Amino acid sequence: MKKPKKLYQAKRFAVEEVYEQLPDGTELVRNVVRHPGAVVILPVVDEDHVCLIHTYRAAINQWNLELPAGTLDKNLPPREVAFLELKEETGYDAGQMDHVHSFNMSPGILDEKMHFYVASQLRLGDTAREVGEQMENRVVSWSEVDRMLRDRQIIDAKTLVCLLWYLRYRKY
Repeated sequence: MKKPKKLYQAKRFAVEEVYEQLPDGTELVRNVVRHPGAVVILPVVDEDHVCLIHTYRAAINQWNLELPAGTLDKNLPPREVAFLELKEETGYDAGQMDHVHSFNMSPGILDEKMHFYVASQLRLGDTAREVGEQMENRVVSWSEVDRMLRDRQIIDAKTLVCLLWYLRYRKY
C-alpha cells in the first residue's frame, strides 16, 4: 500500500491523497482533509438560558448562530482549549467544564474530531476575539433554542449535534 501524499497544506488543515485497498485487492484513491480537531462548548448561563454566538462565516457568506468553538492548534489538551475558546469568543469564564462526547464531523472526507463540552458556573468578563472574528453573544432561553431548531434557524452541524444531544439527555 502506498503512503499518503500531501496535496495541499493550509494554516489549519491539509489535504492528502490516501489509498484504500478493497477486498478484491484493487486500490482506490481518496482525498482526505486532515484537521487537528476542535472543541465545541455549550455555555449554560443558568438553568433556563444558554449562550450562542452570532458570527459571520465567509465560507457560506452569511451570519450564523453557533455554539462557541475552536481548533486544537495551541498544543494543549482539548479541555484547556475549551476554557480558552469560551473566554475568547464569549467573555465567559467557566467554573466547570465537563466533557460530554466526541464525534467526527464528516468522516467521508474529513478526519476532524469535535470534543463537546458543557460549561457551567459562568462569570462574564471581557472577550479576547481574534482579528476577523465577527461575532456577538446571544443569550437565549431553552424555549427559544427549541423554536430556532424547529424553524431551521440553526444550520451549523456542530451546534445542531450538541444542542439536540443536550436537549435529549442533559446528563453526561
